[in-house]
Amino acid sequence: MTETISNDGVEIGPEEDAEALDAYSRTVISAAKVASPAVVNIEVRHGKPDGRGHAPGGSGSGFIFTPDGFILTNSHVVHGAKQIEASLPDGRRFGAELVGEDPDTDLAIIRVDGPNLPTATLGDSGRLKVGQLVVAIGNPYGFQYTVTAGVVSGLSRSLRSVSGRLVDNVIQTDAALNPGNSGGPLVNGRAEVVGVNTAIIRPAQGLCFAIPSNTATFVAGQLLRFGRVKRSYVGLGGQDVPLHRRIVRFHKLAAESGVMVIQVEPGSPADHAGVREGDIIVEFDGVAIEHMDELYRLLTEDRVGKTTEMTMLRGLELHALMVTPADKEHQGRAAAGESN
Repeated sequence: MTETISNDGVEIGPEEDAEALDAYSRTVISAAKVASPAVVNIEVRHGKPDGRGHAPGGSGSGFIFTPDGFILTNSHVVHGAKQIEASLPDGRRFGAELVGEDPDTDLAIIRVDGPNLPTATLGDSGRLKVGQLVVAIGNPYGFQYTVTAGVVSGLSRSLRSVSGRLVDNVIQTDAALNPGNSGGPLVNGRAEVVGVNTAIIRPAQGLCFAIPSNTATFVAGQLLRFGRVKRSYVGLGGQDVPLHRRIVRFHKLAAESGVMVIQVEPGSPADHAGVREGDIIVEFDGVAIEHMDELYRLLTEDRVGKTTEMTMLRGLELHALMVTPADKEHQGRAAAGESN
């Protein structure tokens, strides 16, 4: 008979192992059962059919988050689509329309019109802990409503999206994802959506990523209201980092974490202001910055052209730099070679 030893030195026999496995299985089964009805398979077409009836396209996943048919998915799943179709686990298929997309966070909203639509509940990704159980639901390689489980492997990662843009504050998980999972929900043990699955790193195994639900909630609100996310732009990529308590006390900082700059785009407002890689942003316009999401929310459209103080740690010293946010939409057009 094989015995295992727990962390506190207590011997665990086969019966206890079975009970633990059953508890884990029950959590995964319950979360999948509650969330799966709202997960949709998305098929897109990017052009007209050829002589054989074939049209270029692709597929992905998404989930209904309002009773009136709004669906969250990835921007790269539906970008440039001429035709979008969403199918539910109950067999219903709907034509869908694009409401809006935000390539900066790789999120998009589409909408279907139908009765009695199931919905998934958006949770609070800010409460996630490394090691926490999560369940991914999607349609990899056309295998509809596939469920995989794993843990949160890391928080506040930065990831370059399919579009080439740097997406910040991303959740890392080892819940297996494959092409077709994009846009599907990552849920916790209570079946609350805590992330929108977005990417994998090939050929690595167990390196999968999701956009946090708190980011998705903010972006969804902007897309539903304006059709796009109205924001200003400073041109840096960052990740959340803890601050040493001695530094917090010495400088009398309002928070025990900040955002470390990991990339500064050449010619950007941050570059002109003198921001360097390795700087840790602790305050923007008098507001303490603990997380990248907070900086995103402060970079609203009305800050374009307004010089603002940004405070950061550079080594052990505190520096105040003056940065003038630019128009994000204009920056996107310029990067694409379009005229003003």
